[in-house]
Amino acid sequence: MKSAAILIDDGTIIPAKSIGSDQISVGEIVFNTSMTGYQEIITDPSYDRQIITFTNPHIGNTGINFDDYESNDNGCSGIIIRNHPTHDSSWRKQQSLLEFLQDKSIPALCSVDTRFLTSLLRKKGSLNGCLVPDIKKLDDAKLELSKFSGLNGLDLAKKVTTEKIYTWNEGTHSLIDNSSQKISKRFNVYAYDFGIKKNILRILYDLGCDITVIPADYPFAELKAKKPDGVFLSNGPGDPSACKYAIDNIRALISNKIPTFGICLGFQLMCLASEADTYKMKFGHHGANHPVIDVETQKVSITSQNHGFAVDSSSLNNNHKITHKSLFDNSLQGVELLNSPAYGFQGHPEASPGPQDIYYLFEKFINFMSDNHAKK
Repeated sequence: MKSAAILIDDGTIIPAKSIGSDQISVGEIVFNTSMTGYQEIITDPSYDRQIITFTNPHIGNTGINFDDYESNDNGCSGIIIRNHPTHDSSWRKQQSLLEFLQDKSIPALCSVDTRFLTSLLRKKGSLNGCLVPDIKKLDDAKLELSKFSGLNGLDLAKKVTTEKIYTWNEGTHSLIDNSSQKISKRFNVYAYDFGIKKNILRILYDLGCDITVIPADYPFAELKAKKPDGVFLSNGPGDPSACKYAIDNIRALISNKIPTFGICLGFQLMCLASEADTYKMKFGHHGANHPVIDVETQKVSITSQNHGFAVDSSSLNNNHKITHKSLFDNSLQGVELLNSPAYGFQGHPEASPGPQDIYYLFEKFINFMSDNHAKK
């Protein structure tokens, strides 16, 4: 292992060892508190231009399998872990974490005091930083880091979105026979890909959706001509306020009263399209142990979260109905529109940390489409 370092824009330099790609990587450093699911986290497109610090020291202990990718080609800009992943064990393992990092050219550093780094991020907020796999390239890294101004104003949805329209026909996997469930489809759903995760598509498919995935900037006029039963707005990376094209398309969706469901970035874009505002959080929410309360039922669900921007609750208007709030910091987690069959959730109901506490949000989308059918 090469001697490496983490370079942070506040001047901090943390020694490390390199176990991944040799390339220098720049991004916003965040910390994730999840105890499991590192493969899904690393391959989540929402982490584009972000470097993940895992607070759990045992990353890599179950290896990698080829079924649990959230994206084949997009994901985080690098990872920081405490322990060197030497031993792994799982009946599902098809590759080691080290092999995966090399195959996917992902920079990764280990032997890091992640408690110190996490405390620094909690105190100062998410910081821009650079993974330096070779300490001899520290000067080059300083130059690269100086060019990165952060995620504010950065549209990354266009970077990670699909270039071509495609259909999705795979359900959730059974761990017994590793096959997908076969469900008869009933609804014609179009999914805007701002950085979509595969498990969202699997769940929608299981619930009877015939899914077509479309690019982030797919024009509303063309979408309307397809006569969708519903439209899904996916998760994704970057600053939602920079995605003007998406906001305009979603505003048209709302005015045409097409059933719409947004998750994470999609939720934020829906709120921006309905005249609310977003803001950059201090260090965001990244983990799988976040309690969220349903305002109407007072039911508390354990949710997975991954966002550095949030919707400003003080900017909501009479068209917004608050549905969910975080019990960590009271930040906004869910909104339903009163003038259109549209709603969204800030967290990730597909990630199953509860394990399925919040799945009812997907079923609500089905109900919206069913009700809309009944009115025709």
